[in-house]
Amino acid sequence: MFYKNIVPGRFLSRPNRFIAHIEIDGQDTVCHVKNTGRCRELLTPGASVWCEKSDNPTRKTGYDLIAVQKGARLINMDSQAPNKAAQEWLAGGGLGRIENLRAETYYGSSRFDFSFEKGEKRCFLEVKGVTLENGGICAFPDAPTERGTKHLRELTALAKEGFGAYVLFVIQMSDVSYLHPNDDTDPVFGAALREAAKTGVQILAMDCLVTSDTMTIQNPVEVKL
Repeated sequence: MFYKNIVPGRFLSRPNRFIAHIEIDGQDTVCHVKNTGRCRELLTPGASVWCEKSDNPTRKTGYDLIAVQKGARLINMDSQAPNKAAQEWLAGGGLGRIENLRAETYYGSSRFDFSFEKGEKRCFLEVKGVTLENGGICAFPDAPTERGTKHLRELTALAKEGFGAYVLFVIQMSDVSYLHPNDDTDPVFGAALREAAKTGVQILAMDCLVTSDTMTIQNPVEVKL
């Protein structure tokens, strides 16, 4: 996936979840933050960031915050990017041959990020973007997520019914060691993830090749439950 009109900047502050003050071309510029997570370990004063300039003149903010440099790692922090990258990866054969790939599919009262057919089995897949990293070790979530736990329980129920069920953790950076559930932050999610795995839900994690204007799913990463 690609971005247009990327410009560098320097992070100044984040007064709320939705906006950040970024120094761009020497000016304090208000930017939209495309990630409502905490991201405290990423958005530190003075951090180098990359923003996409909007071509919509009616917007209140002229830029979107896309990526941040953390040490030697460039980390994409756009919460919409994992689903876009996952769709490209699935369509390109990331899970082998699949058919009838569809985004945002309902089954019963539940909505899933993707559905597809693999062999003769109907399958459902949920995507989780990962930006939390420490010493090459990634964790999810970075904040309690009732919605994420709900998704896992829905996939667990589908697996019990005989459907294919997948969770894909898209790690929005490269060169990491492994991923684990962040039990200190959300033990309920961790328990639901382990139960899903026991029931037959496929737990996958992939890192990404990240540049200032692209993010592409790249290599499998070990998941330690």
